[in-house]
Amino acid sequence: MSDAADPALSLSIKPRLAGKAKLRHDPKTGKYILLYPEKGLLLNATGAAILTRCTGQQTLSEIVAALALEFQSDEAKVTAEVLTFVQGLLDRGLIQAEP
Repeated sequence: MSDAADPALSLSIKPRLAGKAKLRHDPKTGKYILLYPEKGLLLNATGAAILTRCTGQQTLSEIVAALALEFQSDEAKVTAEVLTFVQGLLDRGLIQAEP
């Protein structure tokens, strides 16, 4: 039973794409696609904004701050959305969390 997010997922991790995942920009649609073996995930603007920052260089906290500023949104709301999105990709093995 899991009522909370994975305790290992903290704002101090530095997420990056897993080796099997590739982020591609589709010039025809102008959208980003997350490609992984035999599948793809079309990203909305928010998902693309998160994943383009998942380079292993920035912490989740830094990513949240940048997104809150870019989208002029409440940082608490952005934090919840980013944690949910990143946790889903971690669960699927599409993102790796660097300490």
